[in-house]
Parts: sequence; structure tokens; C-alpha cells
Amino acid sequence: MAKSHGMRRRTRSLLRSSAKKGLSSLLVEYAPEDKVVIKIDPTQVKGMPHRRFNGLVGTVTEVDRRAVTVDVKVGDKVKKLIARKEHLVKMGGS
Repeated sequence: MAKSHGMRRRTRSLLRSSAKKGLSSLLVEYAPEDKVVIKIDPTQVKGMPHRRFNGLVGTVTEVDRRAVTVDVKVGDKVKKLIARKEHLVKMGGS
């Protein structure tokens, strides 16, 4: 069998979700300059950021209807990340 090089390889324990999210997590309003934590929800595949960004803190730069653009500092670079609201948690919130 050929080796898999997919985006979710070796993520069995990394993307395991124990807590169920309610509707309130989708109703959170984001504004530019808000700090957010990237917390990947494995039940939602759409708009899922790459697993290397899981747990990092970023700054919201743009808010769209369903997605949020976040600037994340990785090393010396600033990466622009587009993720859906299910995968973000507002800093200081639950």
C-alpha cells in the first residue's frame, strides 16, 4: 500500500475532540485586532487550518461572512491564515 501524505496524517491523537461545542461558539463576533487561539475542531473539515497552526495565537485582520483571516507569527514570519469560525476561540473566552 502506498504511503499517505495527506494533510491529516498522523493526527489521531492531535485532532481528537472530547468536548462538544454548542451553537454559541459560532455566534461569537470577531473584530479586527482581536486575539484568537486556533483550536481545530476535527468534526468540521471545511475551513480547517493546517495542523501546524493548532494551538497558536493570532490576530484577526479581516472578518467575512463565514471565515476569518488571521495573522499568525511562525518563527520570524507572519503567516496569513483563513479559517472558519468553528476552529477559532476568542482569547480570554471559552
